[in-house]
Amino acid sequence: MPTSLLAGPTITYSQDELKQLAAQAALKHIAPKLGPTSIVGVGTGSTTNHFIDALATIKHTFDAAVSSSEGSTERLKAHGIQVLDLNSAARVDVYVDGADEINAQRQMIKGGGAALTREKIVAASADEFVCIADHSKLVTQLGNFPLPVEVIPMARSLVARALVQLGGQPIWRQGVITDNGNWILDTHELNITDALLLESEINNIPGVVCNGLFAQQCASVAFLATADEILKI
Repeated sequence: MPTSLLAGPTITYSQDELKQLAAQAALKHIAPKLGPTSIVGVGTGSTTNHFIDALATIKHTFDAAVSSSEGSTERLKAHGIQVLDLNSAARVDVYVDGADEINAQRQMIKGGGAALTREKIVAASADEFVCIADHSKLVTQLGNFPLPVEVIPMARSLVARALVQLGGQPIWRQGVITDNGNWILDTHELNITDALLLESEINNIPGVVCNGLFAQQCASVAFLATADEILKI
């Protein structure tokens, strides 16, 4: 259940400032756990960018980072943070990333930035998965945000037909190519009552690389910023 970490009197914040507050809460959470050999996994997106900027202030306390996208890698390196290929990292202590939606069970929809496959891989490799977001991302049921599905290009139509059979309305995100060279189908109108089951069903469609349901790989803890508090789930 969500708990509140009070941040003082109510102040009016922009959505971007709320993202920054969530990022700072995550930094405060992970900082005591890091040591000279620690590897920090970093996700992708606007909220994660704030976390990368905050992480740079303690870059002397850990060894290196592992990134889920080329964009995050560039931002980390610009701050002077060493970035390792995941295959070169013996272990990842913690992974920090945002969400497009998250429920009280810490299950998420991710992939608005088209980095869902690498995000899920790095999350699976980490000892702890910390989600950061503004409070608008908290929902009672996942699915209002269209579910991204990464597909091998030749399988786009095949996968789209299968998603329709599951009750969805897939739309090809034209002009977007993932870091893996694949395409994205944004799937609207899915009735996600069992996120674990649906995640497996979609992943079993031939041609699907990964889908944006993070139910099997849910967050260990989430920090959601509101105008006057940080909700910890």
